[in-house]
Amino acid sequence: MDCSNPAVIKAKSEGIMLVESQRKPRILLGACGCIDAAKFELLCHEFSKWARIAVCVTESSSRFIDSAKVPEAVKFYSRPGISDSNSIKLLEWADIMVIAPLSAHTLAKIVGGICDNLLTSVVRGWDHNKPIYVAPSMHPFMWKNPLTKKHCDRIQQLGITLMEPLLRCSARGRYASYAMPEPSEISYTVKISHESIVTYYSL
Repeated sequence: MDCSNPAVIKAKSEGIMLVESQRKPRILLGACGCIDAAKFELLCHEFSKWARIAVCVTESSSRFIDSAKVPEAVKFYSRPGISDSNSIKLLEWADIMVIAPLSAHTLAKIVGGICDNLLTSVVRGWDHNKPIYVAPSMHPFMWKNPLTKKHCDRIQQLGITLMEPLLRCSARGRYASYAMPEPSEISYTVKISHESIVTYYSL
């Protein structure tokens, strides 16, 4: 996946070490309420192979995610509320944040600075010296809307790395959705970016 990481570029230029090489990176995985959230359990398993993870999801994603299939050791955060002390706990704990899938709704919230649930509260408080990745997933009409392009441009200006969605077609050949990349590919992209930082600072 061709995916430049503004946080990595900034870290290298400013001499910031994002994650201690002596321990596994701490990754906060987020999910929004769209059909690709059905792959979230697999995403958790992929990241668990090389990182410590915690999960923060929106309330609307719960109908797609079976928390019982998430690795047993993973802490699961899902309660909404901007006053929730969990947002501070997660901001202090996490080295990297990945939101996959990211819905059009939550994309617009991030751009507008809205923080009306735990996931968007964490994004609003995020230290952008640390990497944050998003993998949008939405209907083609939404993805091609001019507002979506403006929103994607804006989040990249904020230092958020955008993983381009993939066009998936239905069985009849009609456009089904712009879907997030496969969980294994998302995990690999984040892992390689993380390792590039560690390697850079070990030279």
